[in-house]
Amino acid sequence: MKLSIFAAQVAKGDKYRQYKYNPDTLLYEIVEVPKWRVHVIWVLKALGGIALAFLYFWIYTTVLGLDMPKTAILKRKNAEWVGRMEILNRQLDLYDETLHGIEERDDHVYRSMFGLNEIPEDVKQAGFGGVNRYSYLDELGGSPLLKSTLVRMDVMTKRTYLQTKALDEVNLISRTAGDMVSCVPAVIPIRPLKGSYHISSTFGYRRDPVYGGRRFHEGMDFAADIGTPIYVTGDGVVESVRHQFYGYGNVVVVDHGFGYKTRYAHMNSVDVGVGMRLKRGDKIGEVGKTGKSTGPHLHYEVIYKGKPVNPYHYMDTGISLEEFSAMIDRGDASASAPKKVPSSSELLRRRR
Repeated sequence: MKLSIFAAQVAKGDKYRQYKYNPDTLLYEIVEVPKWRVHVIWVLKALGGIALAFLYFWIYTTVLGLDMPKTAILKRKNAEWVGRMEILNRQLDLYDETLHGIEERDDHVYRSMFGLNEIPEDVKQAGFGGVNRYSYLDELGGSPLLKSTLVRMDVMTKRTYLQTKALDEVNLISRTAGDMVSCVPAVIPIRPLKGSYHISSTFGYRRDPVYGGRRFHEGMDFAADIGTPIYVTGDGVVESVRHQFYGYGNVVVVDHGFGYKTRYAHMNSVDVGVGMRLKRGDKIGEVGKTGKSTGPHLHYEVIYKGKPVNPYHYMDTGISLEEFSAMIDRGDASASAPKKVPSSSELLRRRR
């Protein structure tokens, strides 16, 4: 008679009593089973379940190449954020191209038009090199895309701020552009009469005529006879007048505003005083050979924002003698009126 259908089991000593239903007798019969056998069966079932679970995960992840539900959710969210950052970077590309165009126009059109220096590239990029200010992202395990996007946004924010300030400067100067045209030193300081002068030394490195050796010459030398009149090359205010037995000798410095100054050295005589307001073409003195000089000449400099620049780049060398004479005549006509010595506030009115 075959027993079937497990009913229950009860512990008794070192054995379990199992009640199984006998379909032939239609009764439950008692079967005693050792405890160790029951324990072994349960252990084998547990190990079999674990093995089946590992087999399932192996087939699911390795054979089928699928992700676990939580991993799939995280990957989907990560893909969404990566997509957003890629869209942001494409927008940053457009903004960067637009900002670069504004910078190019500012440097090569607006600033050059008003005689302003370009903003150096190292100034635009300052503050983003050297010390790693984004190291905290590395410590947090941030992705390279997130770090590069953050760096781009910071750099563009600073460049935009600098460009805003630069355009504010251009806007301020453009309001006084009419004054600037007459203030920029744009003519030669000696009447362009043929044979009355010649350029004896240009801007740049040369051999020093007194001490020898290679030295930088910060201006242009106009060799002319002693007593040849010297004219101011742009509207301005006399900043200083010095009389020395060395160096520049008798020298006049004129402040034209907007960052421009001119220096006239080795003069034989000086006809202006500190604080006098001048118009382009006003006579300020005569050619001489005072100071460190090997012969009569005018040493002429153009200084922009504290640095000497090549005067030749500012000179209208094509001006005719008639035009130059007319400019001088206008200056002579206004010379009879008393020149006002400006106050300190008036001197500061011009933008340097």
